[in-house]
Amino acid sequence: MNDARVRLRYLRQTISLLFPGPGESRPYSLLPHPLLPRRLAPRAWWHPCGKVMVPSGRDTVETYLSEALGVPIRAVLHVRPARRVNRKPILEAHGPDGLVAFAKIGDTARTRELVANEARTLDMLAGAPLKTVVPPVVLHHGSWHGLSVLALSPLPVPDRARLRGRRGAVPADLLTEAIREISAVSGDRFAWHGDLCPWNIARGPDGRLLVWDWERFAVGVPLGFDALHHFFQRALRRMKPAVAARACLAQALPILAPFGLSAAEARLTAVHYLIVLAERHAADGHEPLGPPAQWLSPVVDGQEVLT
Repeated sequence: MNDARVRLRYLRQTISLLFPGPGESRPYSLLPHPLLPRRLAPRAWWHPCGKVMVPSGRDTVETYLSEALGVPIRAVLHVRPARRVNRKPILEAHGPDGLVAFAKIGDTARTRELVANEARTLDMLAGAPLKTVVPPVVLHHGSWHGLSVLALSPLPVPDRARLRGRRGAVPADLLTEAIREISAVSGDRFAWHGDLCPWNIARGPDGRLLVWDWERFAVGVPLGFDALHHFFQRALRRMKPAVAARACLAQALPILAPFGLSAAEARLTAVHYLIVLAERHAADGHEPLGPPAQWLSPVVDGQEVLT
């Protein structure tokens, strides 16, 4: 089954979940095209083919968000990719004057846990004296029909800036300073964002770093985990997992030198990071990089840092 068909099948399930009806159906459009479905938006006259009828009614996610956010809301659904353990409905909540919020919907036990962790993290960060990092603000966190609903403020970045972030164009010194700031927010134990990928960050209009997707935030990790994750996720876009893991270990010192780690400390931290990532995948019941015996064990086996 190709990607478009899988996305559309999941979209049908999402519509049934968020727009249960009954109510008169309204036209939405698959954008940019039914063969490349990425968003489902209220239909406009200039949209191409790809009409999808979505039930309206008194009890939909739009009516819930309208009440929670205090303005009439029309939703734009993101058509999610397949085979992601943390896949969940994501939507843009648009009011009369434009975009009001991004909303994440926890529809499984695991995604509800991730959504709750992000809400707690952002509430904590709202009281932190951040100078470099700009996280979203929690506008609403509640429950609707057994689903966890988290509405977050949009961050002030034009689309083209976020695309630059996807290419890893954030200056290295800004990224390093942001990682230092994140690591220190919990006080005496180092913290990490948990998914500080190039596509989750962008440089804001005031020069600070805008950071999305705090679901995996955690404390009690070695300093530098975010820097290693950023490197490893970029490497995975152009290398096989086993090669990317070897590169992560080989480049550990230059990656972690800005944080004051020695060569031995850097290698130990890199091995620790890769193991923690494999444990995360195991806990999720998902192996996006393949079996750890293929990509992790060759890197870990024989490393003196583990003795």
